[in-house]
Amino acid sequence: MTILPSSDRRYRRSPKTLLLLKHDDYEPAEGGFDGASFSGAVFNLSTTIVGAGIMALPAAVKKLGLVPGLIMIVLCSMLTETSIDMLLRFTRFSKSSTYSGVVCDAFGGLGRILLQVCIVVNNTGMLIVYMIIIGDVLGGTWSEGVHHSGVIEEWFGQHWWSTRFILLMLTTIMVFAPLISFKRVDSLRYTSALSVGLAFVFVDLTAGVAIIKLIDGDIVMPRLMPKFTDQESFWELFTTVPILVTAYICHHNVHLIENELKDPTHMKAIVRTSLSLCSSVYIATSLLGFSLFGDKILDDVLANFDGNLGVPYSSLLNDVVRVSYGIHLMLVFPIVFYSLRLNLDGLLFPYAIPIAFDNRRFYSTTAVLMGFIFIGANFVPNIWDAFQFTGATAAITVGYIFPAAIALRDTHGIATKKDKLISCFMIFLAVSSSTIAITSDLYSLFTGEEEADGI
Repeated sequence: MTILPSSDRRYRRSPKTLLLLKHDDYEPAEGGFDGASFSGAVFNLSTTIVGAGIMALPAAVKKLGLVPGLIMIVLCSMLTETSIDMLLRFTRFSKSSTYSGVVCDAFGGLGRILLQVCIVVNNTGMLIVYMIIIGDVLGGTWSEGVHHSGVIEEWFGQHWWSTRFILLMLTTIMVFAPLISFKRVDSLRYTSALSVGLAFVFVDLTAGVAIIKLIDGDIVMPRLMPKFTDQESFWELFTTVPILVTAYICHHNVHLIENELKDPTHMKAIVRTSLSLCSSVYIATSLLGFSLFGDKILDDVLANFDGNLGVPYSSLLNDVVRVSYGIHLMLVFPIVFYSLRLNLDGLLFPYAIPIAFDNRRFYSTTAVLMGFIFIGANFVPNIWDAFQFTGATAAITVGYIFPAAIALRDTHGIATKKDKLISCFMIFLAVSSSTIAITSDLYSLFTGEEEADGI
């Protein structure tokens, strides 16, 4: 019998043996579990999507202008649904049950390794962003030379235990450590449902503030189109594409969620429901955030909720908004960490038994990853930098390039002309926008250094 990499096998524990089944990256079944429900899957997938991207989208819309920004949010949602649909169709014909498995079927082991590297980079970047935002909420942050206080600092004053570093360490030990210890993704369905609910709390409160200010005549019509001051400002528009793409990346968890469903045929409807739900949250957040703060909106919109909003109980509303979304991100963290751990383990130990059956490997990998993410969150300057790096490289590759390349490769001869046309468009959009975004970032970096040296 050929021994496949652990990422291409499915095991179920029995008293004396591990039975080899057909699924990849599948964690062991627990007693009494007969499959995940439709609603649980929608919450888990929606939680994967609505993470930190919602915080950077208002800043992206500020760069694009309201009309192009909202159009791009809808377009990215449509392209994401199309890419996932193609991925699921090719997965069924490849006799595999994971993203890495279908890539391996189309491009061999090297393709599988490249995908897993991209997922590891993307998820690591995302989790660092989550921790940065949580640190901003709890311990405060500096933006454009201005200090924005965190809620703990506002409530209790400045102490050694209210510093950003200590607060992130306490969050890691008391919140993240228990949640990332689950060995089945469906175990997170309740925390995922709560996290989605908290995202809507954020949207509802922001909408309430916007309505009050609109009635009082304190809201200025947001800028509908981008503002061009020079050639550089035009190219900067493309730096928003990685932000928009990253906001919808969920491909790495689609198969993991599908593998646990009672009825896997519902997966397409689950994807459509989740994307519709998340798109409505994104559109509402971008519209309301840009309307409230205009061109003063920061890279992390939560940082704007630390001053007087011009409405009754402003201070209380600020705290509720920030705390609710901070908790939301704490609950999103484990579901993204789940696929990160599996893919890293698949890279390091491709022929070992699944990580869930090896407690020593499971907990050591978890500890190393958590430590790296914690360090990254304390040294990465802001979420825009992290989004630009992961979005322009790994996220675009995972979300667009690989699904499109699988359709163009068409190993089983099932791709339609429409599939291939859309695939060519996705690859062109991904490569061109990524190249321009990276070039623009490098140009801004070097010109900024030159200006600093000239002062």
